[in-house]
Amino acid sequence: MNDQLSTDTPRRVLVVEDERTLAGMVAAYLSQAGFTAELAHRGDDAVAAVRADPPDVVVLDLGLPGMDGIEVCRQIRTFSDCYIIITTARKEEVDTLIGLSVGADDYLTKPFGVRELVARVQTLLRRPRGDGKPHDTEGGTHSFGALLVDPLGHQVHLHGQPVALTPTERDLLITLATRPAMAFSRRQLIDEVWGTGWIGDEHLVDVHIAHLRKKLDDDPDTARYITTVRGVGYRMGKG
Repeated sequence: MNDQLSTDTPRRVLVVEDERTLAGMVAAYLSQAGFTAELAHRGDDAVAAVRADPPDVVVLDLGLPGMDGIEVCRQIRTFSDCYIIITTARKEEVDTLIGLSVGADDYLTKPFGVRELVARVQTLLRRPRGDGKPHDTEGGTHSFGALLVDPLGHQVHLHGQPVALTPTERDLLITLATRPAMAFSRRQLIDEVWGTGWIGDEHLVDVHIAHLRKKLDDDPDTARYITTVRGVGYRMGKG
């Protein structure tokens, strides 16, 4: 028995990696775990594949020839909200931060264990999408000034207009909005959004919160919608 989530059809994962041996190994492990694994070795091919038939998850190497992974991620985010896990052999923090800022949901630094990568994919896909309740949705929508958060519908509106968020940004905001009186630590937000088994740099949360604030036009100094609680983490503001 594998750990693949119960579903009518296998979840699809697109592995974008120019090192063909590594790509094949990752695909083999994903297949063993019950996923349908597809391969792309160039950035432009990856964008075309996602546009033609969006997968559930894209495992995206940043160090691709030609169109690099950052640009691939940026382009995918213009038309798809599939989950994206970036991988990179470069140790510089800036690579990870830039990758997350253009819409990636998670990251792994090479060399990584393939089993860990499969576990990350499984964790992402346990996060409910638009057809389920991601959190306690009692009370329906939540209003914070001009911001309206609908957890059940997985929708966010600002001044009456929909806000385009990545799945991770949306899940973070829903987590905060459904318990507005609670100050969440980074670890608590990771447990809620990425899962209790997630291991990595907890400052990942700060990157996503910063990007979320930009989309909400939320100045950290005034913090209308997301308040920084010094020494703790984050909670919702009053709008």
